[in-house]
Amino acid sequence: MSRRFTHYKAFTDVYQEIAETTDEKTAITIYQLFRGRQIMFPQKLYSKEYIYHYIAKHYTGKNIRELSQMFNYSDRRIRQIISDIQNSNINKC
Repeated sequence: MSRRFTHYKAFTDVYQEIAETTDEKTAITIYQLFRGRQIMFPQKLYSKEYIYHYIAKHYTGKNIRELSQMFNYSDRRIRQIISDIQNSNINKC
């Protein structure tokens, strides 16, 4: 029979940080799923396809700054994406 610690202060540093940021259950779930593995998370949360479709649908002609902040891109990069969209006829679905 294995003993479970349910107070996150008993966790090692990384799991303690996860528990403080989210909750103990999430820290335990992450431990069970990924223990012993080295994981590197991409800096970008959204896929390129999603970003292109989102911008195609939500670009108003005046919201480049808003879109750049939403996706953590430069204004210039948003303009490049808009140009790509206009040149490739990506639908506003």
